[in-house]
Amino acid sequence: MIFPSLLFFDNWGLFILRLAIGLIFIYHAIPKVKNAKGMAGMMGMANMGGMILLLGSIELLSGISIIFGYLTQLAALLLAIVMVGSILMKIMRWHVPFAAMDKTGWEFDLILLAAALAILFTGGGSFVIQP
Repeated sequence: MIFPSLLFFDNWGLFILRLAIGLIFIYHAIPKVKNAKGMAGMMGMANMGGMILLLGSIELLSGISIIFGYLTQLAALLLAIVMVGSILMKIMRWHVPFAAMDKTGWEFDLILLAAALAILFTGGGSFVIQP
């Protein structure tokens, strides 16, 4: 181990990860919640506005929950499930490559999945609100 003294800050590292992941999911949830029908059309799922609203609501509430550390593992599990679905949609339905210069590949979704799983498996650190 090169920097063992940094392990003292492990809870801060997990909090920074939670903050980043929470903000990303909140940012991506807002358009889904505000205009679910329009987002569904843009995603090629025109008659599934209700599902997009549900997806946006899960992302929004889980993002907030992750930031504040309330029901952190449940929120991380829900976001991991969302990201598995997103990756599968990109690969199977939209045929998006892992990475591309002209669009966002599913590499972004994979890192969000990995971060959600890291939070799920670690509990998100000790800066949490216990239910």
